[in-house]
Amino acid sequence: MARTLEDVHRDIRTEVTDRAAILWDVALRLHADPEYAFAEHHAAQLLTDELERAGFAVERGVAGLPTAFTARSGRGRPAVALPLEYDALPGLGHACGHNLIAAAGLGAALAVHAVLDGSAGSVLAVGTPAEEGGGGKALEVDAGVFDGVDAALMFHPGVYDWKRAPLTAQAQYRVAFHGRAAHPTGNPTEGIDALAALIELFNVLGVLGRRLPEASHVQGIITHGGTATNIVPEYAEGLFGLRAATTPALEELAGQLLTCAEGVARATGTRTEVERATVRYDHFRDSSVLSERFAGHLSRSGITLTPPVPGVYLGSSDIGNVSVRVPAIHPFVAIMGEDGSDHTPEFAEAAASERAREVLLAAAEALACTTADVLLRPDVRDKAWAHHHATAEAESWPTPKHESHH
Repeated sequence: MARTLEDVHRDIRTEVTDRAAILWDVALRLHADPEYAFAEHHAAQLLTDELERAGFAVERGVAGLPTAFTARSGRGRPAVALPLEYDALPGLGHACGHNLIAAAGLGAALAVHAVLDGSAGSVLAVGTPAEEGGGGKALEVDAGVFDGVDAALMFHPGVYDWKRAPLTAQAQYRVAFHGRAAHPTGNPTEGIDALAALIELFNVLGVLGRRLPEASHVQGIITHGGTATNIVPEYAEGLFGLRAATTPALEELAGQLLTCAEGVARATGTRTEVERATVRYDHFRDSSVLSERFAGHLSRSGITLTPPVPGVYLGSSDIGNVSVRVPAIHPFVAIMGEDGSDHTPEFAEAAASERAREVLLAAAEALACTTADVLLRPDVRDKAWAHHHATAEAESWPTPKHESHH
């Protein structure tokens, strides 16, 4: 008798259960040895060793990033990518729970590999460094790592049980002003105060901020304000973080920053330079077709996901850049109560708790079962791609063409 999809789901859950001790050990080892952006050498080695041992074809150093990797089971299309995050926060360790993301993605990849053995396309575990700063996924997207993929599936631990992630677009911009040095009492009229121009930009942006749309904001710091109090500053520089609900809105906000800086420069007699200082994180485009399936599988573990609270945004992530290219999910699953917050010592502690272990195993099962749905059901793939293209069209934002692969 032919094996049904329900049989596959049952076998996947068994495989995850059988690996529970290994997956939790991986999560705890990552937690105990936090590594930071593009320096996650031990984490990458630990994960690739597990995948290679299971028979995955591992390629290290992908996209020119020493701590990035891919590990493939099977060949060709359809194909599902499972992004594994494993960077930590300086001074806080795994206060965003990336140790659980990596272990859950690993568990899903191993379970699907054991059950399907590459017979239904490809499973691609993708090591994605530097989510907290550096944008490993964005760089991998640009390098083509996610080309030929039909879905990208991951979860994120948090303080909410939400089906999808309300993640904004984000980038940082460096703004510099050039003036002319002078002695503030000896020849003050000869000076052109670059710091005064930068401070004026903060004032102008404060006015702008009062009329920005929901989820848009600008937050800046002064990174260079002069060298001595008895010299009119000839150079001043600030770093400004911009966020917006969508990537097009972020680009519009960046244009407003440039307009403000140029206006201040004209008014103060300075010269300004504005340049993007970081990789841009695109806003997250949820694949509701796939996130609903993930939520359905997760409910078997007693965890019910709901839509996010309207108007609440939870930061930014480079998974947004992946979601522009392929149908993607990024649900949140709570490992502590809503009175808590990630990026805190308490959340780092929660990422190694018994609740974290339960969430890790439940998420690994749901990710693996959703992966099987994409690989084994052409109708699911086609609906996911149709939704993806429709969303892109509604946003008036170009998206790569897709050819149906059954």
